[in-house]
Amino acid sequence: MRVAFHTLGCKVNQYETQALEQLFAARGHVLVPFEEEADAYIVNSCTVTAVSDKKSRQTVRQVRKRAPEAVVALCGCYPQTHPGDMESLPVDLAAGTGDRVHFVELVERAWTERQARIDALDDAMKRRAFELLPPGGLEGRTRAMLKVEDGCVNFCTYCIIPYARGPVRSLPLRDAAAQAAQLAAEGYQELVLTGIEISSWGRDLRDGTSLIDLIEAVCAAAPGCRVRLGSLEPRTITEEFCRRAARLDGLCPHFHLSMQSGCDATLERMGRKYDTARFYESVSLLREHFQDPAITADMIVGFPGETEEEFQQSLDFIQRCAFSSMHIFPYSRRPGTPAASMPSQTPKEVKEARARQAGEIAVRMEGDRLLRSVGQTVEVLFEEERDGLWRGHTSRYSEVRASSAEDLHNRLRQVSVTGIGDGYLEGEILNLRNG
Repeated sequence: MRVAFHTLGCKVNQYETQALEQLFAARGHVLVPFEEEADAYIVNSCTVTAVSDKKSRQTVRQVRKRAPEAVVALCGCYPQTHPGDMESLPVDLAAGTGDRVHFVELVERAWTERQARIDALDDAMKRRAFELLPPGGLEGRTRAMLKVEDGCVNFCTYCIIPYARGPVRSLPLRDAAAQAAQLAAEGYQELVLTGIEISSWGRDLRDGTSLIDLIEAVCAAAPGCRVRLGSLEPRTITEEFCRRAARLDGLCPHFHLSMQSGCDATLERMGRKYDTARFYESVSLLREHFQDPAITADMIVGFPGETEEEFQQSLDFIQRCAFSSMHIFPYSRRPGTPAASMPSQTPKEVKEARARQAGEIAVRMEGDRLLRSVGQTVEVLFEEERDGLWRGHTSRYSEVRASSAEDLHNRLRQVSVTGIGDGYLEGEILNLRNG
């Protein structure tokens, strides 16, 4: 078959799409762009917001209209949490977030049999084993995502993902190290440890290991590779974690902390397991143990019941933390979650205004961060050339743009930072490293 993929949502979905691409290719199928003619179109969906569900439905209907004779398969978090919606969608196969190896066979069956819709949805809450999938991708990417964990048991009041992904399952340490070594041997310069909630890695293994043990094992298995961490819960950042992590040469000093709000009352309504004092302790520990770390965060504005005073508390808090960059989201009402039925839902225009206000502060903080880099020499992993400039990222995940006559794809170079643009650094390449 000619098989085309469209991926919505998070880095875990991106990782799983890459794994599926490898599984299909290994069985002799040909991968084609989603915009081209294909025998099977696969939509890997997201359900983090109601808007995400809508995008999945729109994509399915558009591709069915464009290719009425093709197999259309929908997988991922949306069908997992909304199986009833599949009745009204023109899909040949509806699958969830588990058993991706079997999913390939189901797509083949849908193509050969052309009968009634195939439903392959399990109960995510009954899953207990981590599904081992091939890491990396088939294209010449510069960084590889290494999925080390699946599932979440935090049950925040605004989030439906625990029901889509089930309980915590961890990639065993030995397998993680083996996959890291494989990716390094394939030429990847950077590995990104990803998962639904990687801070919980190891809790299901019940052998005393935790995330820092995993990070040490991956760094040892892939010497010379950058190792970047996905989103972390504040509880992860302890004195021991920082002490051990700071000794790892390959670990990128870039830490994305899941904040969501800078107001204790709002955090309590969200069902988060920390307060602002504990969060700020994490920020302080990172700055104590790492030289000028990049600390980034998420923030939801307009959560049900958020008063103007509570919002101002959050604004004061993010400025106190002085984040390198932020993702600002207006609260999206998610049917099926406790927050959706909370009183005092914030009007849309208020949420949008607060998102703009918080976003302006985030842009200023990011600008301050970039400005401090001018005059420094940084190591950049270059990824692509666009508009005559090569673009890449530092270990602290600042984007850098520089001109060069040579092919810099997947190359590490020392760059002198000469100025800043709109959200990026400008620089001049100094010397060659890694070929």
